[in-house]
Amino acid sequence: MSLSLDKLRLLRRQAGDATPAPAGERIKAAEGAPPAADTGVATPNETVGADRRPTHATALPAAANDARARTPAPASVFAWVEQEIRHKPTGAASSMPVAPAPALRTPDVGSLHRLLGLRGRGSAAAPAPRANAQDRHVPGEEIAPGLFLIESFLPQPIPTQPLSLAFAKREGDQVQPQDLMFFDTETTGLAGGTGTRAFMIGAADWHAHPEQGEGLRIRQLLMTTMAAETAMLREFAGWLQPTTVFSSYNGRCYDAPLLKTRYRLARQRCPITPLDHVDLLFPTRRRYRGTWENCRLATIERQLLQIVREDDLPGSEAPAAWLNYLRGGSAVNLRRVAEHNHQDVVTLSLLMLRLVAEEQRARETLALQGE
Repeated sequence: MSLSLDKLRLLRRQAGDATPAPAGERIKAAEGAPPAADTGVATPNETVGADRRPTHATALPAAANDARARTPAPASVFAWVEQEIRHKPTGAASSMPVAPAPALRTPDVGSLHRLLGLRGRGSAAAPAPRANAQDRHVPGEEIAPGLFLIESFLPQPIPTQPLSLAFAKREGDQVQPQDLMFFDTETTGLAGGTGTRAFMIGAADWHAHPEQGEGLRIRQLLMTTMAAETAMLREFAGWLQPTTVFSSYNGRCYDAPLLKTRYRLARQRCPITPLDHVDLLFPTRRRYRGTWENCRLATIERQLLQIVREDDLPGSEAPAAWLNYLRGGSAVNLRRVAEHNHQDVVTLSLLMLRLVAEEQRARETLALQGE
């Protein structure tokens, strides 16, 4: 909507604006411009009172007019609007081209995907490996896409007698040594829940190898992609028999429930629920509580079994090591996780034999004292 100077002057009179008109308008009024219609409101050129005759300003020299024109107008809405109207470009000036806004930088989708750890699809080029990702070697043999099997064998004699579970307050219960499966998992987090999954399952059992003889067989499943979980769960279920007895360290409260949840989410039959489970944490606490600073497995194996680990990666750092590998990082710490898991299941077999021996010695001592 356009607004002329005449309409603006009329609005100023109706609103009672006390801002003096510009010098050019006052000079024109002094030269004989017809007075505006009387609106009943005193304007800046009228005298308030009974006599409302306009008092015309006298003509000023040109220098005074220029100086007064250069003087900034008082702070008034009407003065500002009038200044905008006077200085509004017209004609060719108003049709001057406006400089285009600077173009927005196109985001680098590849960098964003690498930051979020996403993989490209289709024929898109794979992201460049990180500077610290030269070592991507994963131990073991790939038995399914993204699933590796790590096997080792420790020659040792297999116990010839059934092992009593009296140390676990299971009087009269015995288990055949070759039915025991010592297992431990490495997970993506320590909080549990449906968002946590096991990326490594380690298991050890006494086995008579046709070539290497008797010993402890250690098998570890490591998945290097999220999609390999289904194959890992299916492979682990194939290791179990109806007579298998699990043995773990706090596995009854953490590892076993976690695997049960993963089997349920993968829509596979859970092979863990119908099997027996001997958790070594609780009998260890009953026997050695207060003897050392805590009853963590690393403390027990150092104090009780005289096993000292070298360059061991703490279990709390295992999730970060696996996620770093998944995002293109080095496999050095992932191999250290496998070594940590390997030692855990070996320690469980030694701890089982030690608890059985300690319980038998304690019972023999009580029998001699009773005599």
